[in-house]
Amino acid sequence: MHVPVILREAMEWLDPKPNQNFIDCTLGGGGHAIEILRRTGPAGKLLGIDLDKGAGARLQSLIKKEGIGSERIIFANDNFRNLLEIVRRNNFEPVHGVLLDLGFSSIELEEGGLGLSFQKDEPLDMRFGRHNDLTAAEIVNTWNTEELESIFRKYGEEKFSKLIAEKIIKARRGQKILTTLALRDIILEAYREKLHSAREIPWIGGIHPATRVFQALRIAVNDELVALKEVLQATKEVLTPGGRLAVISFHSGEDRIVKHFFKENFKVLTKKPIIPGEEEICQNPRARSAKLRVAEKQNAK
Repeated sequence: MHVPVILREAMEWLDPKPNQNFIDCTLGGGGHAIEILRRTGPAGKLLGIDLDKGAGARLQSLIKKEGIGSERIIFANDNFRNLLEIVRRNNFEPVHGVLLDLGFSSIELEEGGLGLSFQKDEPLDMRFGRHNDLTAAEIVNTWNTEELESIFRKYGEEKFSKLIAEKIIKARRGQKILTTLALRDIILEAYREKLHSAREIPWIGGIHPATRVFQALRIAVNDELVALKEVLQATKEVLTPGGRLAVISFHSGEDRIVKHFFKENFKVLTKKPIIPGEEEICQNPRARSAKLRVAEKQNAK
């Protein structure tokens, strides 16, 4: 079951009101979207965007249970980096608020078969919506040591990035690395060597050793940081004056991009990022690294 992250705080800061229109750029499991629809009735509309075709069907199922009319929903099976084009294509205006939840949903992780999880054996793909050609398997099996080390360090902040890259190069000389578990085992081998540990999973506390490398590959495959910059720029034109933009990020690179964009373009409402409380983290451990920032578009001078 998908649990929306920082739901209460996101709604408080976005502040949806009756009959307003909102965009959920990352529809996912529909948790944030359904709450926005509850607050914007009876006539407020929601434009939901997701590369996963199933996201639209999931939202339809939710609104049926809630008794919300389907005429209040528009679903775009697209990349949020195309926000401006999507809004124009659907004549969706005025826009009073935009939400971006940059984490992937539990449904994508557990059921998508994308190779996002190192907990089960799947092909190394990681492409959201499979709209592009580059896969995680191609990166792992064709990029050189320096390129692998760079993305592991830049996108995953992996402290053993060089050793892991070297281990990957060595392993693929014998046979291609095509599955999540094969890659996970290489990462664990590197950690065991670095930490001089014989343990199956060689770390004490914190996140699993494979987490950062899998995150880095996902970001590289989907060009996520460039897409984020593009969608943020589009919100300047899409939002009506006084409209709010809420972004939930899970990676320091994402958060830096959002923080800088807000400072340069909007009125910052959250001086410091809002993070989940202990109770939410206990109920949903994937929320532990989430950061919420909210800003408001000002009237043109």
